[in-house]
Amino acid sequence: MIETRSLADALPDEIGRVTKILGHYVEIGPAGAPGALMIRTSLDLATRALARGDVIAMILAYEDLKEYTA
Repeated sequence: MIETRSLADALPDEIGRVTKILGHYVEIGPAGAPGALMIRTSLDLATRALARGDVIAMILAYEDLKEYTA
């Protein structure tokens, strides 16, 4: 059976997953700074979209966060 999740449930999970990835970039030090900046920007946009309840922005943020891999 396929599990269906709402965007309101899935986006916070993606935010948590990408926050862990951010930690890896921070650990790298100066070499990881450009990547960390990009990730922080994405996380900020996702958090703001979620707080506003802006569904379109939440979809865009969710798709953006899914692109990050460790």
